[in-house]
Amino acid sequence: MKYRLLTKEQFEALHQEFALFLATQKIDAQEWDALKQEKPEVADEELAIFSDLVWEDVLSKTHYIEHFSTDSVNFFHCDETEIHRIYVKVHKEIDLLEQAGFEWLLQNPSDAQVELFTGSKPYDGERNLEIFDLIEKGGSLSKGELYTYFKGMIS
Repeated sequence: MKYRLLTKEQFEALHQEFALFLATQKIDAQEWDALKQEKPEVADEELAIFSDLVWEDVLSKTHYIEHFSTDSVNFFHCDETEIHRIYVKVHKEIDLLEQAGFEWLLQNPSDAQVELFTGSKPYDGERNLEIFDLIEKGGSLSKGELYTYFKGMIS
């Protein structure tokens, strides 16, 4: 398995897609139920293959990731060959995980207590695996508005 199994909630949300996937494997609902009972290792393998397909699709379409902590934020732009990072560090007694702290940052990005750093690097290995690693470490997919906002401040 390349990534990890989808969660139960993710499988439930992708119920129709999973049914289509099983259909491409020539497995109908009755056969699936039998497979789970009689050959659970084969059923687990089908779940793993489907999970990897879903992750691969999602990661291939991912261009921005955000990771928040109480006093810093990482914004990532993931292009095809490099990953670009904007790191925002706040030296003030606020919590960026709370609405008030985050709003303070958005209203005071040029404050002396806010530091911005940027960097870029080529992927060490496979692009999607590196993006997956960021997600597993707490990163969230985003549309890139905050990355663009802070990038504009730096440029």
